[in-house]
Amino acid sequence: MQPYELTASEASALIADRKLSVEELARSTLDYIAEREPVIRAWSHVDPDLVLRNARELDKTPPRSPLHGLTFGVKDVIDTFDMPTQHNSPLHVNLQPGQDAACVAVVRHSGALVVGKTDTVEFASGGRRAASRNSHNLAHTPGGSSSGSGAAVGDKQVQLAFGTQTGGSHIRPAAFNGIYGIKPTHGIVSREGAKMYSHTLDTIGWYGRSVADLQLVGGAFQLPGMVAAKAPALRGLRVALCRGPNWEAADAWGRAALMEAGRRLEAAGADVVEFDLPAPFAGLDAAQQTVMRGEGRAAFLPAYLGKHHLLHQDFRDLVENARGITPAQLTEAYDLAARCRAEFDGLFAATSGGRGGQFDVMLTPSSPGEAPEGLHDTGNPTFNAMWTLLHVPCVGIPVAKSARALPLGIQLVGPRFSDAQLLAIAAACAPAIHANGRLDPLTLEEAVAA
Repeated sequence: MQPYELTASEASALIADRKLSVEELARSTLDYIAEREPVIRAWSHVDPDLVLRNARELDKTPPRSPLHGLTFGVKDVIDTFDMPTQHNSPLHVNLQPGQDAACVAVVRHSGALVVGKTDTVEFASGGRRAASRNSHNLAHTPGGSSSGSGAAVGDKQVQLAFGTQTGGSHIRPAAFNGIYGIKPTHGIVSREGAKMYSHTLDTIGWYGRSVADLQLVGGAFQLPGMVAAKAPALRGLRVALCRGPNWEAADAWGRAALMEAGRRLEAAGADVVEFDLPAPFAGLDAAQQTVMRGEGRAAFLPAYLGKHHLLHQDFRDLVENARGITPAQLTEAYDLAARCRAEFDGLFAATSGGRGGQFDVMLTPSSPGEAPEGLHDTGNPTFNAMWTLLHVPCVGIPVAKSARALPLGIQLVGPRFSDAQLLAIAAACAPAIHANGRLDPLTLEEAVAA
């Protein structure tokens, strides 16, 4: 095994024991990126000399934290003081912010090795698509808008990477690339220094190759309860299997992934119960669109006024309110979200961060199914948008692959601010849910019937 192939948690242990140097990991990583970048195109900027200089400096000091020396990609809508932040936009070619975003500063102060900037859908919002490809099937998208981050971790080019989510931009690529990801509770990780699209929705998350990898980063961000959270026993774990109000948008593979994950958990001893969300939740998908586009008007107004000729039509439409969103519609969307947030938290047991409800965790689709063919369509966010608006934490877990070798995943969802406990539950569930093989044809036939 080459150093770049190690998961973050595996490499962390070796670096702590002085059995692996940061420079050795960096050189292995850079060699592999040089080999794969012409194929996967995950990166918008990598400076190998800078990475090696930083790696040598990290080797001069004792490990600062479990993140010391681990390789990190940064989505190119998040500022880095020593690398350009270009947003995949002609407005910001070679822009040098001069300061790290808050999330980057946290992992750097913890000793992480930032390898480069990963390609993104323009402004993580619309417009130009990333050039990145899905390493499992090059004819297919890695998803978006966190395209390069998902592709880089999925292809083992880095161990960890930041993504962002306003609708489904983080969890959906986790499913498409066969990796693990967490979209934390809204606001629990500072968004300072990341491009703003919607202040109500924008959330910074991260990818890894295991739940343990996600937990390492969660520790650096001092997620509430990280020290005390322990993986529960699967036997008796109360799981709500929720198809969601948009089940008809799932393809046969997406349906099979969810139902198979439920069966695997049940076989491992969990109490899996099919559950339908209350009727008002069916309006959350449309409400998320209203909030996102309504708030996007202000986010892109400065560029609209100052560099109109360089601004993609998608963003001009936002500023010009092409969809005719009214203040009354925005108010209604905010109010619906507020009511549903409280109701959703009430579904969960107090031991899982909820308000004494009947479930420990919710199991639900993370994408409609297979990653779409081509690079322009990054996938439908319909299985993500509701959770983003609800501000709840989500953890993406791979399940298996389709007949075309495309990864399929699910997500576990918990109440607000249960991030640490949700990760602990994910650590218990992942060994049962994640199998590297392809789904059984019988599973697929049953899913079609469902």
